[in-house]
Amino acid sequence: MAATADPELQRFIEAETQKQRFQTLVHQLTELCWDKCMEKPGPKMDARSEGCFVNCVERFIDTSQFILNRLEQTQKSKVPFSESLSD
Repeated sequence: MAATADPELQRFIEAETQKQRFQTLVHQLTELCWDKCMEKPGPKMDARSEGCFVNCVERFIDTSQFILNRLEQTQKSKVPFSESLSD
């Protein structure tokens, strides 16, 4: 058995993993905003519920983007452990 995996297989696995993460995020978003905005389901969505959903989705996206940016900054500012030992 080869020590390294097939690059095409690795790309496929990464793509599937990203799809799964996106689906999980959409599910979380749907559940959160539904619980927050939908008081009484009916045949039509009223303007208040629609506005609530729009605001909820926008805040969820803003928060997710903020967290990702913050994690990226944190990762960039970390000094690798081996470098910190040489100081």
